[in-house]
Amino acid sequence: MRNGVVGAACAMFLVGTLAGVSGLVKDYPVYGGQAVRYLLAAVVLLVMVRVMGQRFVRLTPREWALLAALAFTGLAMFNVCVTESARAAGPALVGTVLGAVPLALALAGGRPAPRLLAGAGVVVAGATLATGLGSGNLTGLLWALGAFAGEIAFSLLAIPLLPRLGALRVSAYSTTLAVPMLAAIGLVKEGPGMLRAPSPAEAAGFAYLALVVTVVAFFLWYSALPRLGPGRAGLFAGLIPVGAIATGAVLGIATPSGYDLLGAGLVVGGIVVGLTARRPAAPAAEPGSPDPTPRAVTERT
Repeated sequence: MRNGVVGAACAMFLVGTLAGVSGLVKDYPVYGGQAVRYLLAAVVLLVMVRVMGQRFVRLTPREWALLAALAFTGLAMFNVCVTESARAAGPALVGTVLGAVPLALALAGGRPAPRLLAGAGVVVAGATLATGLGSGNLTGLLWALGAFAGEIAFSLLAIPLLPRLGALRVSAYSTTLAVPMLAAIGLVKEGPGMLRAPSPAEAAGFAYLALVVTVVAFFLWYSALPRLGPGRAGLFAGLIPVGAIATGAVLGIATPSGYDLLGAGLVVGGIVVGLTARRPAAPAAEPGSPDPTPRAVTERT
């Protein structure tokens, strides 16, 4: 489980750094920029699949459907909802709504242990405090709820895919599928001007978003998810605002306030509490029955 803890923590912290780095690409067309980001990430991930000797498996219709749903809800529409919510009501509202992700994933994992549920509640409180209670309008709230659903789908839709495909292929395939979706959204929202030559600073920003926030963070998250389960892994979503706070401090964009530091402390404390909850025991197999645990999962754990 230790590798899962480290992977989940690093993944969500890196996702949180997106806030500080996004300033480098703020003048680039939003949806065209997202398409560029995922295109770069998809190329790198597909090359990694090849280099690491993982063959490209023939997907079943169910796997195609899950990957398409994952790419549409967890990647393309998530980015649309976050962007539109921030435009309508500012970033604080969507950040606050996304702070409830740990609690939702804890509940989605079945009947959570009381300590896991308590830890998730503390993480939610800390993430909300670190983000700042958002204020806005109904439009912003509805877009934020869409982003919340997309963030949940990003994890839950991947779980049935990971035993056979593994973290690297799920990351590569879903990212590849998201590119034409975002390109189509960009054409509708931004027209032919959705793409232009980036400045050096924008190119550096896109490289970071593609390689670190997408390739590395996605792979780490999908590697940790089957090890920890959605409930425990979801606790680490509270580190997203912590990563944003740390990046802002390092880049000199913003100095963390006392509320920021208190929220970060609550997040860490909630994660510790949640991780001490006992995992439910697996049902004992009857004599002569096959092992119900997928082989791919046991090999990665």
